[in-house]
Amino acid sequence: MRTSRIRLVAAAGAVLAALALTACEDGAGTQDEGASQPAGAAESTEAPSGGSQADKGRSTGGGTAEQDEAGGKSDGKTGDKGTSAGTGGNSGDSGNSRVTCNGSNTTVDARPVSRPVNHMLITVKNSGSGTCDLTYYPVLRFDEMQWVPQPVEASKPQAVVTLAPGETAYAGVLLSAADGSGDGGTTAHKLTVAFQGSTPNSDGGPSAIPALPADGVYYDSSMAVTYWQQSMDDALTY
Repeated sequence: MRTSRIRLVAAAGAVLAALALTACEDGAGTQDEGASQPAGAAESTEAPSGGSQADKGRSTGGGTAEQDEAGGKSDGKTGDKGTSAGTGGNSGDSGNSRVTCNGSNTTVDARPVSRPVNHMLITVKNSGSGTCDLTYYPVLRFDEMQWVPQPVEASKPQAVVTLAPGETAYAGVLLSAADGSGDGGTTAHKLTVAFQGSTPNSDGGPSAIPALPADGVYYDSSMAVTYWQQSMDDALTY
């Protein structure tokens, strides 16, 4: 009986010891896990690292370094375009300059016409590469004449005649009075056509010497010339 009791007590003690050991291990395990890995530990560790990277990616301008660099390059390009536009403006003004039509940039033809009687037509063609202006009226000189034919004031156009390359303009010449009222009639074999500048009677550049018919051209003191005209019909109206 004593032996059985001893064995029973020993067995019960072993069971209690095992239960106590199991409870102790469970509690220790829970505490160890909580202590080694707190719930907010990982987030707290990552937050400073993330914030540091964001700061590195930002510049004092409020954008990223790459954005600030791109913005600087863009500003430089805008400045260059402004300079170029200014230069282009000066170039444009230079390109708009006009010249006077004269013997160096035109070809001139002079020939009598059948209608109206006693008239001659002077034709000027722009043979240059740019636009030119025909100002006022041609200044004519036959042979060595010492006087200048007067213009027909009624033929004065409202605007200066302008010729683009290849275009033509005209002036009509009354050579002599149809009723024979003119004085000092003579036959000329040479004609010089002078051009005027931007002001009346100013020098417009080289003159032209168009060929006349072989038998010459008759004129007298009544000779008169029209202003430059854009139309042949207008030039022969007076």
